Amino acid sequence: MSHYQCDVLIIGSGAAGLTLALQLADHARVTVLSKGPLTEGSTYYAQGGIAAVFDENDSIESHIEDTLVAGAGLCDIEAVKFTTSHAKESLQWLIDIGVGFDRIDDGQFHLNQEGGHSHRRILHAADATGRAVQTTLVEQTKQHPNITILERVNAVDLITNKHVGGEQRCYGAYILNRINQRVETISARFVALCTGGASKVYQYTSNPDVASGDGIAMAWRAGCQVANMEFNQFHPTCLFHPNAQSFLLTEALRGEGAVLRRPDGSRFMPEFHPAAELAPRDVVARAIDYEMKRLGADCMYLDISHKPKEFIQEHFPNIYDKCLSLGIDISREPMPVVPAAHYTCGGVKTDLQARTAVNNLYAIGEVAYTGLHGANRMASNSLLECLVFARAAASDIIAQLDQVSLRTNLPAWDESQVNDSDEEVIIQHNWHELRLFMWDYVGIVRTNKRLQRALRRIELLQQEIHEYYSNFKVSNNLLELRNLVQVAELIVRSAMARHESRGLHYNLDYPELLAEAQPTVLTPAQQKSS
Repeated sequence: MSHYQCDVLIIGSGAAGLTLALQLADHARVTVLSKGPLTEGSTYYAQGGIAAVFDENDSIESHIEDTLVAGAGLCDIEAVKFTTSHAKESLQWLIDIGVGFDRIDDGQFHLNQEGGHSHRRILHAADATGRAVQTTLVEQTKQHPNITILERVNAVDLITNKHVGGEQRCYGAYILNRINQRVETISARFVALCTGGASKVYQYTSNPDVASGDGIAMAWRAGCQVANMEFNQFHPTCLFHPNAQSFLLTEALRGEGAVLRRPDGSRFMPEFHPAAELAPRDVVARAIDYEMKRLGADCMYLDISHKPKEFIQEHFPNIYDKCLSLGIDISREPMPVVPAAHYTCGGVKTDLQARTAVNNLYAIGEVAYTGLHGANRMASNSLLECLVFARAAASDIIAQLDQVSLRTNLPAWDESQVNDSDEEVIIQHNWHELRLFMWDYVGIVRTNKRLQRALRRIELLQQEIHEYYSNFKVSNNLLELRNLVQVAELIVRSAMARHESRGLHYNLDYPELLAEAQPTVLTPAQQKSS
């Protein structure tokens, strides 16, 4: 059985994971796990951009205030200050390693404005910022001799004191090598979860297939707290087309003047919020959901056809080409849109160095709860969070490298009592059932009764999956299903604990805000909020 060793194991290969790897590589031996190809993750598909103060008329104080407003009173002020104050230096590092953000004629950066922002502060690379960031990070990572990349590998579980005894810390991980279909072991001084979010728990999502909540579920099983799991952001404008594969229509479209229309062509956002199409995402998503249900319509429409064709092609070339390939000329007609699960605002609870409650275990990016996003993530703060906290974690790890020993005698994975599965249909059935009832019962609008129904079904699925996991060899689909069901339970229990409607969590039985805003924190030993 293969047994790898490294100083730092990074599980996940998006902006958070690769930034951390590059920050560490001059000081440590780093191994990066990628569940699929290096480009297959949420970072690559991010369209809008990254927020930072580059305009002399803007200020960090304004960025802080906008983030706090979008977070609906639930942001951690220290996390917001920390992130925004380190934003420009983090972006400058990306620029220095070769990311080509768009500039205007005088060489200054072209800055977009998106919903919730009071100034233009979004650095972007056309409408494919994530692709520009990810490809640059991948190029840099592949060139560094101290970084080992393992692709087509799933993390199965973290190895902690539960496996080997001693102090509460993380010693490495069990991994499924999908090339040889074997479970292998990695020993590491430090482990970082950079696995992204959990939006695949919903039937409709803008996320790639790999976003199955793996890091959150593994951290929970290892003894970490999670927080604010009830706040899942639904992106308001996902292209509604049978062949679109949940193609996202960036918020920058609305920032540049696109408006939302009913099927009859009338606008509706001014009826829901003073900022109309530039209202926070939760408001826009609920408005679209409300109009669809009220009218019995399959979708609403996003219209930028009043802008010149040259403007559209220059600012949104990928969206223009994608829509045209589907028979939609966005310079002449509106785009059909529906909301889709997009971003997990909660996650593994960390401090400002990205440390979790388990020693030597870090969580960075969408997998983590830092307090930055509160009850609703503001546009273009997500990639920023990946950069800022990866750099903070790297500094913390480097300072401790000589003090932490590498444990090499980890127990091997035992599959002597399991067989090859001959019932894959069970996994597929449970998979579809989970995503459907999560969409229907724990979606944009919730009720106590819907949440209770969802929890009963989750508990039944957990029993079936535990039995299956105990008797058959692990596979990619089984591991993802196991993790998604765990995350679904955390989402529902968090939602049941919040007796108000705030930000992304809207419960018809508790439509009002509570006087005091508190995060929802779940602890593994208690399995209840505190």
